[in-house]
Amino acid sequence: MAELKKEIEKRRTFAIISHPDAGKTTLTEKFLLFGGAINTAGSVKGKANSKYAVSDWMDIEKERGISVTSSVLQFEYDGYCINILDTPGHQDFSEDTYRTLMAADSAVMVIDASKGVEAQTIKLFKVCVMRHIPIFTFINKLDRDAKDTFELLDDIESVLGIQTCPVNWPIGSGKEFKGVYDRESGTVSRFQAVSTGGAKKAQETDYSIEDDGLKQDIGDILYNQLVEEVELLDGASEPMDLDKVNRGELSPVFFGSALNTFGIETFLNHFLKMTSPPLPRMSNEGLIDPMEEEFSAFVFKIQANMNKSHRDRIAFMRICSGRFDAAKEVYHVQSKRKMKLSQPQQLMAQDRKIVEEAYAGDVIGVFDPGIFSIGDTLCKPGKKFEYEGIPTFAPEHFCRIVQMNTMKRKQFVQGVTQIAQEGAIQIFQEYTAGMSEIIVGVVGVLQFEVLKYRLENEYGCDIKLEPLPYNFIRWIKDPSTDVNALKRVNEVKKVKDMKGNPLLLFTNQWTINSVLEYNEGLELLEFRKN
Repeated sequence: MAELKKEIEKRRTFAIISHPDAGKTTLTEKFLLFGGAINTAGSVKGKANSKYAVSDWMDIEKERGISVTSSVLQFEYDGYCINILDTPGHQDFSEDTYRTLMAADSAVMVIDASKGVEAQTIKLFKVCVMRHIPIFTFINKLDRDAKDTFELLDDIESVLGIQTCPVNWPIGSGKEFKGVYDRESGTVSRFQAVSTGGAKKAQETDYSIEDDGLKQDIGDILYNQLVEEVELLDGASEPMDLDKVNRGELSPVFFGSALNTFGIETFLNHFLKMTSPPLPRMSNEGLIDPMEEEFSAFVFKIQANMNKSHRDRIAFMRICSGRFDAAKEVYHVQSKRKMKLSQPQQLMAQDRKIVEEAYAGDVIGVFDPGIFSIGDTLCKPGKKFEYEGIPTFAPEHFCRIVQMNTMKRKQFVQGVTQIAQEGAIQIFQEYTAGMSEIIVGVVGVLQFEVLKYRLENEYGCDIKLEPLPYNFIRWIKDPSTDVNALKRVNEVKKVKDMKGNPLLLFTNQWTINSVLEYNEGLELLEFRKN
């Protein structure tokens, strides 16, 4: 038991969230550099001869320079075992991020110092607040011209509604960026830029804030400004309160430059000391303690074709309690089956390592023969509790899929079904028809492009997408409702999901209200839990 406790206590599992282009993927890679997991960082923007970001493994990601799936990355650092859940920044893939946040114990929010809080950050932040996840803020790109530092803090507090406590403080920005002041130790790390990329990091020289050498180095103007701002900070900013941090009410703030690897090590060291080991998880039998000896986990992501040569399908699961032993059977609650998990592995983007054991806090991938769904619970045989489901959000854009080559019907149905099971898209059928007409719904329109790309490149199926004029979908709460008996549904499309649940597609909110008004007792849901 003591060994189990020791292993679990050294785990840290967190998600990295940001608006696109805030530098999230670069920051992730610099963490990996410090952990010795990689030797050279890739460039996300990627010139023709450069490496791609380690965490971006799908071909379309490399071509477009954006992350469209969540990656799972594990490495050891300074006695800790770190699981990073790297998420897509683009809002069209926000549903993947929502699911990933369900598997995290804390979140690192990356903000571009020149832009402050951006639209996508707000959306993702609200998911963290909903789950009371501790949020740590890294304000990036100080090597470029930035907004006023106090303005950035005000931005976070007013837009996101969370208090801030700067752990360090920047001196200038852009060409005038001279370094950061550590409030706890009273020292300044002096920034000297180097050519970016690879394993190189900016040179640092440490000074006490009272050192005359610092004043000579950065000049009187910036030095006096630093002293004034530090005095103002000490008198006006929130004190560090880890209880508030753990409740998601106070965000520790750090400054640096991921591209120049400046401020990353400081952030990582503070972050690991401030964050907690794996937290208890809610189930239908109450909170499950991670220190319990008995294994339990839930599936939060499914990804097909990570290895093109094997056409495989991987279910990612977050271990919530105890120790996973590859030699022992587990119980899959939803199918009511005992099984051994096949090919359990830990991942570094698309690179894998077969594992014999893992602990609460870890994320493992297992081969999925087609039995797992997002939100499924696995536990020790004899136990039959279920973890809280993961919400499926209502898509806002809809298309009819037209298959161009009917001879490839089998590959087409398999491809659409597998991609839908990953949660990247949702597919529906005409209420009275079978798979002869498939309608796809997505949260963001870029997902249509990914669907088309993947069907063509992974399944060899050419398709055409015909847009449908609907913007709202609602699940009918009582699945036994006679959909054909509903009134005022002339402008409504009746469909069913892959589990046979009835849904209605609407063009506008007015139509929704009208249907509810004329069908007494009808209840419609905006999202459902898997």
